[in-house]
Amino acid sequence: MRRIAALLTGRGNNSLKDKNILDVLGHPVLYYPARAGRKSKLITDWYCSSDDPKILQAAFEEGYERILRPAELALPTAQHIDCIRHALSIMDQADRLPDILVVLLANNVTVSSQWIDRCIQMMLEDESVTAVVPVYEDNDHHPLRAKTLEADGTLAMYEKGIVEKISTNRQDLPTCYFLSHNFWVLNVEYLMTGKEGQQPWSFMGDKILPYAIDESIDIHHHVDLILAKEWIEKYYTDH
Repeated sequence: MRRIAALLTGRGNNSLKDKNILDVLGHPVLYYPARAGRKSKLITDWYCSSDDPKILQAAFEEGYERILRPAELALPTAQHIDCIRHALSIMDQADRLPDILVVLLANNVTVSSQWIDRCIQMMLEDESVTAVVPVYEDNDHHPLRAKTLEADGTLAMYEKGIVEKISTNRQDLPTCYFLSHNFWVLNVEYLMTGKEGQQPWSFMGDKILPYAIDESIDIHHHVDLILAKEWIEKYYTDH
């Protein structure tokens, strides 16, 4: 039997104070991804990595084992992969290293157990896959429409070396997907090799399967709490 672990990750030191445990419809923000993880039919172990005792306690109340993150991994400059590897080392020390790790981001409510299980199943069907990640289509912010600032203060195309004519109509551009920051399904065997894959999330490897969703709401500002509330009322099913 495959060991599949959920790792809920949330840092206490944020620009929006206590964003992971702010109230949304009577629950802390992290309740929604945590609950979806607990309702999964395939996950066998549940952990939470944080530097913040309040986050760890809220996750513990939802059935997640607490992993206290070292102070150096709680800085704004810390990389997500560092807290993931730290958590995996704790699991390994307890002889509970998983085959598949589902990273749940504590500040994103747009998640369901059905999505999680489908992504896990996609990896189980092809063990050469290094990651399965939710993505959403967004041609409004297509890299072919992006600009960068030149030394003289003028704008220039962000993408260099483009010679063909580019339509101003977003629907004419190649489909552009962005990585959702709600959850990621990771191949632990690949992670443990230390290999570098696609940038900037190189720990996901080079064989990444997408799982298309309509939208993803990261909570960074107070207005995001309003959007999260609307999404939960309309779509959330893992109560």
